[in-house]
Amino acid sequence: MTRLIFPALIFLSFLFLPVLADLLGESVLRTMGARIMIYAICAASLNLILGYGGMVSFGHAAFFGIGNYVVGILYHHYASGEPLWGLIPGSNQMLITLPAAMLVAGIAALIIGALSLRTSGVQFIMITLAFAQMLFFLFVSLKTYGGEDGIIVRRTNALFGLNMRDKTTVYYVILGVATLYFLALWRIVNSSFGAMLSGIRQNERRMAAMGISTYRYKLYGFVLAGMSAGLAGALMANMLRFASPDTMHWTKSGEFMIMVILGGVGSFLGPILGSAAFVTLETYLAGWTEHWPLVLGLILLIVVLGTRGGIKGLIDRLLGGRS
Repeated sequence: MTRLIFPALIFLSFLFLPVLADLLGESVLRTMGARIMIYAICAASLNLILGYGGMVSFGHAAFFGIGNYVVGILYHHYASGEPLWGLIPGSNQMLITLPAAMLVAGIAALIIGALSLRTSGVQFIMITLAFAQMLFFLFVSLKTYGGEDGIIVRRTNALFGLNMRDKTTVYYVILGVATLYFLALWRIVNSSFGAMLSGIRQNERRMAAMGISTYRYKLYGFVLAGMSAGLAGALMANMLRFASPDTMHWTKSGEFMIMVILGGVGSFLGPILGSAAFVTLETYLAGWTEHWPLVLGLILLIVVLGTRGGIKGLIDRLLGGRS
């Protein structure tokens, strides 16, 4: 029962954040909260393959960017009235764009994973990075969709007749999606599939010797992570009403990696804490100095060298391992 208290506190913090933002007159808190939840989904998906599966991917932003662009491209064709490739109609319905983003990102993850997972170590890292950069330059070259300037999504996707022009409504939609995602992720990591991934991370040769197809399980995990990142990218496009190729750049993959490390690699709640720390530091340090990445790097260095298990590990030790 005590293990549920900390997740409940995190959920309640996000639930009442818009109320606190209105009381303090700080609307930026609501925007920060939405960004934290979206980044937490993507960081948690990276943590699934990194922390649980031992796959160090440096191209995870590719799937985040694909989800981002699916929303932008579907809205572009909805507004213009011209079907994509003359076959696929555009859409401004969130119940269509979010699953579409997950599907396309999942297909991309299947293709990239099927090729890159035949390697390991540094080769795997470099191949995932190479694929992400290829997609980045591909979307930069697509002048139809804004090229390097990206696509403006003039209105947030519609959902159940809700007033999606209201930022608080959008915030709670993101909270609902994030809650459902983390509940599903909890079932996954605590299932036999999650146990297989952990076993592969600890000793892949032994798992293979037991007759387990490690490649297949790693590929399943990679595809699930890609679909989750696509979901996060689609939510970001709806929140910002903008899709940009910058969401695919290797620096964005680095940011997701930093979030996982800050929060605690292999920790279920770590990505949430890491994304909260990253967004908060980025927001306030950027207002303090233009050299904020240097300060962030020093903080990351302190966390890595001074703590075991990141922020989540530090909290566990302070609470005696009860969180």
